[in-house]
Amino acid sequence: MTKMWGGRFAKNTDVMVEEFTSSISFDQRMFQEDIAGSIAHARMLAYCGIVPEEDVTLIVAGLQDILADIEAGNFEFSTSLEDIHMNIEKRLTDRIGPIGGKLHTARSRNDQVALDTHMYLKKEIGMIAQLLSEMQQAIVEVATEHSQVIMPGYTHLQRAQPILFSHHLMAYFFMLVRDFERLEGVWKHTDLMPLGAGALAGTTFPIDRHLVAERLHFNEVYANSIDAVSDRDYILEFLSFASILMMHLSRLSEEIILWSSTEFSFIELDDAHCTGSSIMPQKKNPDVAELVRGKTGRVVGHLMAMLMTSKGLPLAYNKDLQEDKEGLFDTIDTIKFSLSVYAAMLKAMKVNSDRMGKAVREDFSNATDMADYLVKRGLPFRQAHEVVGNCVKYCIDQEKRLLDLSLEEFRSFSDLFAEDILEAIQIETCIAARNSYGGTSYAQNGQALAKAKTILSNQQIVLDMYTKNNL
Repeated sequence: MTKMWGGRFAKNTDVMVEEFTSSISFDQRMFQEDIAGSIAHARMLAYCGIVPEEDVTLIVAGLQDILADIEAGNFEFSTSLEDIHMNIEKRLTDRIGPIGGKLHTARSRNDQVALDTHMYLKKEIGMIAQLLSEMQQAIVEVATEHSQVIMPGYTHLQRAQPILFSHHLMAYFFMLVRDFERLEGVWKHTDLMPLGAGALAGTTFPIDRHLVAERLHFNEVYANSIDAVSDRDYILEFLSFASILMMHLSRLSEEIILWSSTEFSFIELDDAHCTGSSIMPQKKNPDVAELVRGKTGRVVGHLMAMLMTSKGLPLAYNKDLQEDKEGLFDTIDTIKFSLSVYAAMLKAMKVNSDRMGKAVREDFSNATDMADYLVKRGLPFRQAHEVVGNCVKYCIDQEKRLLDLSLEEFRSFSDLFAEDILEAIQIETCIAARNSYGGTSYAQNGQALAKAKTILSNQQIVLDMYTKNNL
């Protein structure tokens, strides 16, 4: 097949080279963006008097027919045509003749592919932001439903202090709030229009780049033509956002896996979100959480790959940059699926509140409250720490818990203990007393849940903006 760029070449491209350099197997997913960008470009050419209006009318009608064919599954993509841009342009010229070749006036595949990728990522950011918000909503729903459930809090995976299960879940909510804010930053740098930069130096034709940007719902236009075709910062930022998001989901996955084990039994995942064993009939495996944890490495790998691809490239465009898409597309697919399935899994899981409560009463997680009790009676904290440490050692030796001790036993360690010590170290008292801002108390947790609802409401404004600014 004769290449659209083949005038300078005396030999056909080797078949292996065609397959190696072709991107149509993965960039065909950007067909809507490619056609929308081409239509906006064609209409700008007519508006600026560069291509006759009647020719542009034929071009636009041809592109709309091609769009319908692709959406109906009646379009065969060719590897020899390399990419989505050439496949569409070739079909256009086949249909309307040489006039179709006028579409490429004042543009290059370099700025065309940059435009497609910007438009595609903008669309996907809107979808991902919606899924992220739904994941946050799922966390708030579960946290609200179980707002009175007490569980052991951990450091070093050792029981530390009693906390509300709701408070623990809401830690992930606020992580996702930061992820949502990071995604807003990605949107800002994706919302830049590169078309009109040409191959790297702009064009000699009197085009109107801002008109194209307006029609394609871009708020800004790249101010430098070289930057426009070589910039992949917005992809790196997206992959960074995605890596941090998946890291957060991976940490939650690790806890879901632990909590659903027989050793913890804090939760039970719904059968719909688990699988069994081919050999062990009793097994119920948390495969969704495990896969999200596993796919995190895959997403981080795409970020590292893109950083390594970009680090040594001279300006402007280099074929290396074709490597930006497969990792980007796979990351988009991965996080969309992860968020969707995770929200459903959280809302369907059963919380074993009795088991959590029993666990927190079988340890010494109220020891810090016992030390605080002594501090409030005038003992320096370091001395109070030692007193309570000795008391815990005594309990371990006697196979008791702090709440099992008599007043006489307490006073054998310090005369500052009074009759109210048992009330002070009741688990519910420990929870209620941690009323500093952001703490685990019932009051603070209620405020956090209320704040979450305000945040979700404000995020909806951003989601509406994404919808408005996409095609």
